[in-house]
Amino acid sequence: MVDVTARETRLLQPGRVYVGWRYAQVHDDPGPPPKRPTPPEVETVTPEWVMPKQREDNLFNRPLKTVIGAAGVGALLFVLLGATGILPWAFAAAGLVACGVVAAIIAYPIWQGEKSLRAKAVEERERLEHRREERRRQLEAAHAEHARAYREWQHRREVFESQHEWYAVTLPQGVDRVDVAGGTLAGWSAMVTMMGAARLAAGSQVTVLDLSEGAVARELTELGNDQGERPQVWVLPSDLPQLDLTHGLGSEELADVLSLVVSVSEEQGSARDLSFDNAILERVLGVFGGRAPIPRITAALRALAQVGDPRDDLRAGLLTDEQLSKITTMFGRGAADRVVIERAWALESQLRKLEKLGSSPTLMPPSRLRVIATDRRAGVLTNRVLGTYVTAALTHVLRNSPQGKPWEHTLLVCGAEKLRGDVIDRLIDSCEATSTGLVLMYRSIGPHVKERLGRGHAAVGFMRLGNAEDARIAAEHIGAEQKLEVAELTEKVGDAVSLDKDDSYVSTVGPSAPLPVFNGNEPTDAALPDGIGRATAWGESTSAAAEAGKGARELAVDPQELQQLPPTAMIFTHAETSGRRILVVDANPGIMTLPTANIQEYEEATDPSRARHAKPDVMPDDGTRPGPNLGPPPERLDFRKKKR
Repeated sequence: MVDVTARETRLLQPGRVYVGWRYAQVHDDPGPPPKRPTPPEVETVTPEWVMPKQREDNLFNRPLKTVIGAAGVGALLFVLLGATGILPWAFAAAGLVACGVVAAIIAYPIWQGEKSLRAKAVEERERLEHRREERRRQLEAAHAEHARAYREWQHRREVFESQHEWYAVTLPQGVDRVDVAGGTLAGWSAMVTMMGAARLAAGSQVTVLDLSEGAVARELTELGNDQGERPQVWVLPSDLPQLDLTHGLGSEELADVLSLVVSVSEEQGSARDLSFDNAILERVLGVFGGRAPIPRITAALRALAQVGDPRDDLRAGLLTDEQLSKITTMFGRGAADRVVIERAWALESQLRKLEKLGSSPTLMPPSRLRVIATDRRAGVLTNRVLGTYVTAALTHVLRNSPQGKPWEHTLLVCGAEKLRGDVIDRLIDSCEATSTGLVLMYRSIGPHVKERLGRGHAAVGFMRLGNAEDARIAAEHIGAEQKLEVAELTEKVGDAVSLDKDDSYVSTVGPSAPLPVFNGNEPTDAALPDGIGRATAWGESTSAAAEAGKGARELAVDPQELQQLPPTAMIFTHAETSGRRILVVDANPGIMTLPTANIQEYEEATDPSRARHAKPDVMPDDGTRPGPNLGPPPERLDFRKKKR
């Protein structure tokens, strides 16, 4: 029997942030069952025991028997001599008596020897019978002891097989960010599904910015549909008309966002470089009264950069004669010759990729799960522009949002290595200011990633690192003296589950988006394990692999091992008051479906006095949860969730 009931060990605590599972066994494997006692061989007085003694006596009595034979011959001779009259019968009778006396004297010890041999055989039989009885009693005692030992072994075996082997790993108080370095698409899918599903079940809001082009949140959206969340999915650039994260931003904020978008193709320079773009964009926006759609901004930039014929934009209604006049005289002729033309041209070439932005907003029902992803069928530079735009816009949206409870809104950025360092820094600062939980996932550890890993109140996780230099950096960060173990199940499931290369997101916001499927399930933590087992590939694969066995192997912290980590394995490290905590975590969400999974941490399960009692989130009186509002119109992107 498991120590505690399944329900007690599978209820999520809303105040905690779950990142994965730790493999640990409280009870050791009892090994093979005790061997049954072997009955001893039956011992009897056999001819093999008697014959050597008879042979010995015969050898000793051979001379005596010879004398007896001679006495018999002599007696026969005396009889013949007396019968023939050669000897008188008196002498023959005396000789006959003498031979008989000699034979009798000699035969007596022979008879005594045979009698002694028979007595020894009887004594041996009695001894063996006594020994058999003693061994029988010993065998009965051994059987009783074996039965007791087998019952104890069976109990230890049942405890071993039914014990909790997987314990939840959660973030400690005060950690507001998780940096994940390395990983495969399958590993990221597990990580996003694990953290996202747990936060949704706890009542929080989850936003996934997927720049990996690998649809790593696909399993999470499938689970969201199963749980009745009706996730909203934007696939860029095709869904740009339905997305406008800059709605409601002022001219300075909009100029800041757009200047960062332009910088994606350039090396990160000084703040003075961005200030040029900011100055140009602020003045251009001033011509339009502080706010304008992207097509009008790009038309103004073309006029400023002297690209094309401005009369085309005049005829299209993007500019008026008055606006064109202001733009062409805005900076003066000398400045335009040196700097403005070059920067305006760069701005226009990048921002034209956003011209469809927010042109056709669609009314959408509220949802606590939102996914914004870039499509791998688009160009590399286009996706970098789109990713930077969404990140920079989200940064400003978060800055203007009220502060909520820690991790009440969770933002996962997959493929963050594609963002500039200053864009990442701004996002981190905004999330810290609003208590938004942030998960940054990097495929590689570039220079701008290395210097930010674990900075501030952050935990760090290292997944499979394909690059040797990245693996070396990770090994130095973890420390080679660590003794870690990776579960056999982690290796088996990682090999069994992989994402389909042709898999992609299904947009839920475009004009041709399918109607959301609602099966009536309430998104509660009690239904989460069943939903994972039913709606994700992780649940089915984990259940099948768990039946194949259990155990773990030692994991050495060296670059070669880090390059061969199972897809869902993550070496997780963060600072605690007692020192740095380092352990191997399995991000596989399917482990939650196993009967051996315990939602408590290992230390709490083994020592109840160390349990942390997290308070559940409290809904505000107005029936809404505070969170970042991505524009007033609910059809754009509204982070508020109504009570069910």
